[in-house]
Amino acid sequence: MTEIVSTRISDDLARDLSKIEEVEKADRATVVRKLLAASVAEWKKDYALKLYSQGKVTLWRAARLAEVTLREMMELAAERGIEFKYTLKDLDEDLAEALKEK
Repeated sequence: MTEIVSTRISDDLARDLSKIEEVEKADRATVVRKLLAASVAEWKKDYALKLYSQGKVTLWRAARLAEVTLREMMELAAERGIEFKYTLKDLDEDLAEALKEK
């Protein structure tokens, strides 16, 4: 299933899209879908890291929310200077989640 989304953009953004289309040799719809997918993926990582840094989710759960591996989430957290915090309760929750995924 697909959904049509339309929006107004500034002239500057339209010029930027035209340049990307030219470089990527792709039509506008393809470029917008690609950029939107990349932006949504980045937002998911940012949101998951925010929840983790606030102690609302474990690192494992943050990785699941961001749709990345635990290792990737650990690297992202380290790159952004987010302190690693892991309790016995977090371990229990993560193990329970991991076992459910099998």
